[in-house]
Amino acid sequence: MDPIAIFGIHNDALNRVVSLVLLFLVVIWLALVYWTYADARRRIADPMLVGCATAASLFPFLGTIIYMIVRPPEYLEDARERELEIAAAEARLAQLEQGCPYCGFKVEKTFLRCPSCLRRLKEPCQTCGKPLDPLWKICPYCEAEVPGAEMPAEPAPTRRRARRAAAAATPGPYAADPPTRSRPAQPPPPRGEGGSERARQRPPGA
Repeated sequence: MDPIAIFGIHNDALNRVVSLVLLFLVVIWLALVYWTYADARRRIADPMLVGCATAASLFPFLGTIIYMIVRPPEYLEDARERELEIAAAEARLAQLEQGCPYCGFKVEKTFLRCPSCLRRLKEPCQTCGKPLDPLWKICPYCEAEVPGAEMPAEPAPTRRRARRAAAAATPGPYAADPPTRSRPAQPPPPRGEGGSERARQRPPGA
């Protein structure tokens, strides 16, 4: 039976249009029911309340509108992230305002002893007297070494550095010979003495 035949209308084209409109509304209603169920699961932790929200959405369009008005304002994941951020902020605040590990009394980072239980919290530097953390190897204030702390060993030289050092120490085959010392040139004899010796050596008949 056609949907508009109740009103005495027997137009086939109009009946098809009305049927398509009704099918479209039914599809939208089913999509809203599924959307209400999926959104309620992301916002509500109680499964019974999720079922109630889904059942309310079975009323066409009105149930979904009521759910959108009364639903929680944030997702469960956002609420968990907010709680984690709050817990991290409280932890950082607790580190800034740390307490004595023995009695829980509020102490500061520069305290060497707890003013409540009188137990030692940190050791002072032997050079400057500033409080030292147990994990420190040197004092960051005066650069003095902490007694009893193991200093990191120096890294061993690599093979490439050792080869370079050996090559620099041994001279190569094309190394330059050491310069030889040149003998100083003897000065020539004076002309006067040389002429007299030559005159003496000449025979008398020359």
